Amino acid sequence: MRNLTSALLVSALVLSGCGSISESRFNPFNWFGRATVEPVQDANVNPLIPTGTGGIFANRRAARAAVVAPLAAQVSDLTVERVPGGALIRATALSDTVGAFEVSLAPVNDGVPVDGVLTYELRAFTAPAGRVPMPERARSHVAAVHVTDGDLEGVRLIRVQAARNAATSTRR
Repeated sequence: MRNLTSALLVSALVLSGCGSISESRFNPFNWFGRATVEPVQDANVNPLIPTGTGGIFANRRAARAAVVAPLAAQVSDLTVERVPGGALIRATALSDTVGAFEVSLAPVNDGVPVDGVLTYELRAFTAPAGRVPMPERARSHVAAVHVTDGDLEGVRLIRVQAARNAATSTRR
């Protein structure tokens, strides 16, 4: 009877300690918080007007090699998952039309955090606008990037920007 009582007492103490660990920084599920989505300010830039220099005799081959996908319409979800050796940043793009392709997360500032903020741009090529409205499920696409522990050192906020909004995830 004495062994049973002491075993119950020890197990009760161990289980009560689990409650305090669930909210601590030692729990890997608490390393990143929930993502928040916020609108961004429009820069009044027309994407159809080229901003680069070069005239009619510019090298066309170099221009084709430098094609960069435009920003996706909006970010609908941002998830940062802890994986061995770093983190997996996964963003869901919501396009205006069906058929977006080559969806990617492009690092800003060569992937170097500025003031503790690691910023990525969500980019995607889009197909011409269709006539039939499609559900959101058909217009969403996922892009992900792996970031190492060394790249995450000093990062407090991860931000993913799109054309109309941005999503952020804070590190606890």
